[in-house]
Amino acid sequence: MEEVKNTVTNEQFDWNAFEQDLGVYDQPKEQIAAAYDKTLSNVNVGEVVEGTVTGITKREVLVNVGYKSEGVISNSEFRYNPDLKVGDKVEVYVESAEDKNGQLALSHKKARQLKSWDRVNEALENDEIIKGYIKCRTKGGMIVDVFGIEAFLPGSQIDVKPIRDYDIYVDKTMEFKVVKINQEFRNVVVSHKALIEAELEAQKQVIMSKLEKGQILEGTVKNITSYGVFVDLGGVDGLIHITDLSWGRVNHPEEVVALDQKIQVVILDFDEQKKRIALGLKQLTPHPWEALDANLKVGDKVKGKVVVMADYGAFVEIAPGVEGLIHVSEMSWSQHLRSAQDFMKVGDEVEAVILTLDREERKMSLGIKQLTPDPWENIETKYPVGTKCTAKVRNFTNFGVFVEIEEGIDGLIHISDLSWTKKVKHPGEFTQVGADIEVIVLEIDKENRRLSLGHKQLEENPWNEFEAQYPLDSVHEAAITEVTDKGAVVALSDSVEGFCPTRQLVKEDGSMPKAGDKLAFKVIEFSKATKRITLSHLRTYDDARKEAEKAEKAEKRAAADATKSTVKKINASVEKTTLGDVTGLAALKSAMEAAEAKSAKKAAAPKAEKTEKTEKVAEKVEKKETTKDEE
Repeated sequence: MEEVKNTVTNEQFDWNAFEQDLGVYDQPKEQIAAAYDKTLSNVNVGEVVEGTVTGITKREVLVNVGYKSEGVISNSEFRYNPDLKVGDKVEVYVESAEDKNGQLALSHKKARQLKSWDRVNEALENDEIIKGYIKCRTKGGMIVDVFGIEAFLPGSQIDVKPIRDYDIYVDKTMEFKVVKINQEFRNVVVSHKALIEAELEAQKQVIMSKLEKGQILEGTVKNITSYGVFVDLGGVDGLIHITDLSWGRVNHPEEVVALDQKIQVVILDFDEQKKRIALGLKQLTPHPWEALDANLKVGDKVKGKVVVMADYGAFVEIAPGVEGLIHVSEMSWSQHLRSAQDFMKVGDEVEAVILTLDREERKMSLGIKQLTPDPWENIETKYPVGTKCTAKVRNFTNFGVFVEIEEGIDGLIHISDLSWTKKVKHPGEFTQVGADIEVIVLEIDKENRRLSLGHKQLEENPWNEFEAQYPLDSVHEAAITEVTDKGAVVALSDSVEGFCPTRQLVKEDGSMPKAGDKLAFKVIEFSKATKRITLSHLRTYDDARKEAEKAEKAEKRAAADATKSTVKKINASVEKTTLGDVTGLAALKSAMEAAEAKSAKKAAAPKAEKTEKTEKVAEKVEKKETTKDEE
């Protein structure tokens, strides 16, 4: 193995004398070491000292704190300060005098952290502008490294204009002002917007002082909302309300402008104190009504697009900014007003006729039913009186049924014209909405667009037959279908009904019948005009009694007349008769009259009792009805 030889620069140097301090230096060795130590800084572990940047590499920063060796700090601790250069003074924290490699271990991050809270509070008090490094995005803003403290930068405080992309600010170093500190939770809020607001405020004052109504300026669309557009006029914002964007209908401002678009606007109004500016865009073009065809007149046909729908009608744009209203009543000849949505919808292209045109008021009314013939124009020819046809039931009222013969032609069937025989209290008992019904035209009122229709007239009037079938004083067996306070409804047949008043309902035994009872009824009144048959059950037995009484009275009257005649003859012959004969005849006469009276009384007693009882019941019913009528 080859021997390695050590070489020295000065072979004559006496190392032994150096080690033994045998006069190599003109001063003692300890004195020289002490003098050398004075040229170095004494650094203590845990102390924050100021150093000078002596070198910068891709990974490390070398800092000289005056110690015998330089300290090494990771480049990542200086990300907040991309402008760092050799010679800059920085604060460092001494972690150890020597690490395992014999180097001085320093930390800039820890040094910043130890003094950061004081620095942040000082920056707030002095309104100082500081630098910060934007580390990342967070909800509602950004996280900024300020003096080693993580501060919050709200999205609204990044710039004076709304920020749509926060990511472009990540990894950037910007200037900030501390605007808020929570001492308890040690939260710090910073703002970049605050730095430029003062400058912008000065610009606003200058711009506002030069504004005039009617002035045309160029601006940039800064923000779009549902109610309008904010335009940056170069340091001051103005608002174009949605109604001032276009002469036509605008559902959303995005239909007219886009973000960052440069547009010409006119100043409509401004408030110098409130810094509010009202702008207009549509005012830069003439009003569409002024450019409307001068030859356009009432009766002309126009085409347009439905832009707005309402229950009462539709607005149709026949030219940009020129609209006309089609009222729902002008959409169909039908008398039944419906919702306009039943006829058209937004976006439909329609043709219409101009009904009214007011250029001064800028109003126009249109109609679409006028595109088809008016069905009432030749109503007398199409549906003359006596015409039979089928109609559709549209709706009811208490007095009749409204039906539609065809689109636009309606008519009324009065409740009295529904049936010859049935007592209809409400049309719903006879038919239903939507049903078809056969009708005949009774009367035409063209001026008021009214038709009187009938249903019962389709058949012959059965009351001509009923008059012969139910003559006065005729008696019929019939059932009671309904009992009311005023009397009872009696079904004489399937197609005809009669009415029996309460006082005429009393049975022979004095009781009152009920619904469903079948009794004998006598016709006491028949009216073909009012289609009314009045009946009586009382008369069926009371009339027979009265006839019997009448016959009995006639018989008694005849007997009395015969007796008077006999007495008269006897009186005439008195003069020729002896006293004994007279006495005998008088006794005979008395005996005959007594026998006759006794016989008559015996025969009349049962009938008188029944008659008295019936008359008392009838009297009570009559008194009850009289009391109700008085109430």
